[in-house]
Amino acid sequence: MRKIALLSFAVVALIGGLLFALGVRAADDPLPSWNDGAAKQGIIKFVTATTTEGSPTFVKPEDRIATFDNDGTLWVSHPLYAQAVFALDRVHVLAAKHPEWKGQEPFKSVLAGDREAMAKFTEGDWAIIVAATHAGISNADFIEVVKQWLGQARHPRFERPYTDLVYQPMLEVMDYLRANGFRTYIVTGGGQEFVRVFSEQVYSVPVEQVVGSSIATKYAYQDGKPILLREPKIFFVDDKVGKPVGINLFIGKRPYAAFGNSDGDREMLEWTGAGDGARLMMLVLHDDATREFAYGPANGLPDTKIGTFSQALMDQAKSQGWTVISMKDDWKQIFPWDKKPD
Repeated sequence: MRKIALLSFAVVALIGGLLFALGVRAADDPLPSWNDGAAKQGIIKFVTATTTEGSPTFVKPEDRIATFDNDGTLWVSHPLYAQAVFALDRVHVLAAKHPEWKGQEPFKSVLAGDREAMAKFTEGDWAIIVAATHAGISNADFIEVVKQWLGQARHPRFERPYTDLVYQPMLEVMDYLRANGFRTYIVTGGGQEFVRVFSEQVYSVPVEQVVGSSIATKYAYQDGKPILLREPKIFFVDDKVGKPVGINLFIGKRPYAAFGNSDGDREMLEWTGAGDGARLMMLVLHDDATREFAYGPANGLPDTKIGTFSQALMDQAKSQGWTVISMKDDWKQIFPWDKKPD
């Protein structure tokens, strides 16, 4: 049955590709910021195959689910994740209440601005920083703090708000999928509440469709009113093997399409691809140093702790038929405010 379905998918895809090549869809191009190529055609063929009634690869509307990583897939993640910058800024804001931090690592290095030391921070160091800067307040207060920070913070290279640094081609993919009955979910290793602050405004993804890492919360009272108090301990890490677990816990269905950009997304794409019928697995490759960034062994560049796209991931993508999106070759335009495509 799986072989028949995949064969049918290929036939539908071929028809979709021919129509595309003949310009049938040219007047109503759903992906204008994409160059014509395998990546763009793959998306259109997938949508055609899964939404054409009567096709063996047709997917019922209630099952049309697509998941997207956030950092490096939907917006800029270099030279440091936005939420990591937020956490470091919070260390400085809260330092006056914690004089002991001046002699206590990892806070000491942050307050001293020791970039060399911060570059060597371990996951444990970051867990300490996140616990200290994201907890001790209500969920509602945390959301307000994030909103204020996003309104003031600027990216060091582009000198724009982080919410301006979203990828126009990926916004088009999300819109195109939603126009064809798909629900789009953000499945991120970043903080769930952090991303929920801007997900609807920036991506048109409602807060209930954001699955992310989270810290523990408890029900408490403040001035006689009930609150959810954020505690200084990790509740769930939605990264790597945690992504399929989070998808099952919070969505309850296997996606038909999954988009990522790093080794942290490997398991989400594996989980998606293990299902029957037509599936779409795509990885964004950061290979455009002029318009954005270029990094990772898959680019022949030194490794990075920020959004690593390893050679092993590239090899797996090739062996399993995942599509690798080249920023340099596949995207006419990177950001919404960038030069518009011809």
